[in-house]
Amino acid sequence: MAKILIVPGLRNSGPAHWQSWFEEQLPDTHRVEQADWERTCLSDWANRVRQDIDAIGEPVWIVAHSFGCLASVTAGFERAGQILGALLVAPADPNRFGEPVALLEEKLAFPSLVVASSNDPWVKGDVAQYWAGQWGSDYRNIGAAGHINVDSGHGPWPQGLEFFAQLRAAA
Repeated sequence: MAKILIVPGLRNSGPAHWQSWFEEQLPDTHRVEQADWERTCLSDWANRVRQDIDAIGEPVWIVAHSFGCLASVTAGFERAGQILGALLVAPADPNRFGEPVALLEEKLAFPSLVVASSNDPWVKGDVAQYWAGQWGSDYRNIGAAGHINVDSGHGPWPQGLEFFAQLRAAA
């Protein structure tokens, strides 16, 4: 079975976060560690994702959250042949972080699913849907679910595991 790369967003995903729960539920996971979890820099974060993909040395699945989605997408443009698919949950709005959007406006060369919320304080639903379209991703809005993190009640997240299973089955 291929490795699963967990790519957290700003401030990492703590022990109660659904990404940490995924690590307990799924075999062969590896968490990307950023040099600075408090400061976002898309080029640095994407480089770390690329380094981890290269170090694993076999095709990977990506499970990303928030700013980790932007880092994963950016890395995916250069490592498309090494990525089997990506679950992109509550992707960050690059404009909120001052990141150049033109660098993100490409179609991904692997299957992907963007999962978003109608009341995410970090990204509006229509913005998440726009990015799903740019990336050629399937899109699911799960309603009023906040930022799909611990603060919005998403520790263990069986629905997320089901989304991931559907992505893998479709690929």
